[in-house]
Amino acid sequence: MDIRRRNNVTVTGRTDGPVLLLAHGFGCDQNMWRLVVPALAEDYRLVLFDYVGSGHADASAWDEQRYSSLEGYAQDVLEVCEELDLREVTFVGHSVSAMVGVLAAAKAPGRFSRLVMVAPSPRYIDEAGYRGGFDADDIDELLESLESNYLGWSAAMAPVIMGNADRPELGEELTTSFCATDPDMARVFARTTFLSDSREDLKTVTVPTLVLECEQDVIAPREVGAYVRDAIPGSRLVTLAATGHCPQLSAPQATASAISDFVGVAR
Repeated sequence: MDIRRRNNVTVTGRTDGPVLLLAHGFGCDQNMWRLVVPALAEDYRLVLFDYVGSGHADASAWDEQRYSSLEGYAQDVLEVCEELDLREVTFVGHSVSAMVGVLAAAKAPGRFSRLVMVAPSPRYIDEAGYRGGFDADDIDELLESLESNYLGWSAAMAPVIMGNADRPELGEELTTSFCATDPDMARVFARTTFLSDSREDLKTVTVPTLVLECEQDVIAPREVGAYVRDAIPGSRLVTLAATGHCPQLSAPQATASAISDFVGVAR
């Protein structure tokens, strides 16, 4: 299979620069990175892609069993890396993709040199001694609503996830992105995302890691960022002066600067 076409791979930026592999989250595609790309392209080779089931990836490659696990999305990442023969990669993963990057790095440690986790969450459901931001009933209700009326759920939830009520165009953009996703594929990705528990996987991380969180984020509250930092020895936690779950859209310059500062130090 043509991996570049399957995952709608885009390569831009400085040809001889360090490689940044930018991975989007649930309900999104590579377009979500467009505001940070100009700043990063000056110094880095940027590789962007869409997971199968998202954006302009080849929908005919969709397999429900494969994408019912975060391992399936990690396999997409690894196949893109193999196709382009990428090495010494800094993996930049937004939201659930942060955990996909952890899995990919564990499977092919020779390809990855750093991880940048943007608004990550290893588990969304609270339990004793851990705050993920939702109780089990919240997640059940969220998934039930999504599965019964995906377009209605998207219109209601996207602005909440985005935050920044004073900038409604951001919520509208996320709504459009959600609504452009095939509902059946989105339902699978949603269950895979919101029912996942990757806390044990954090122990496998051995590369320098940056955790980027926002000051206010209803999907990944501040306790989650601290948990991820504490679970990955030597990792660095940076709190962006931003609200919502998508700082690459709401605070692109700060997001790009934090990534550049980290890669520059770690290089």
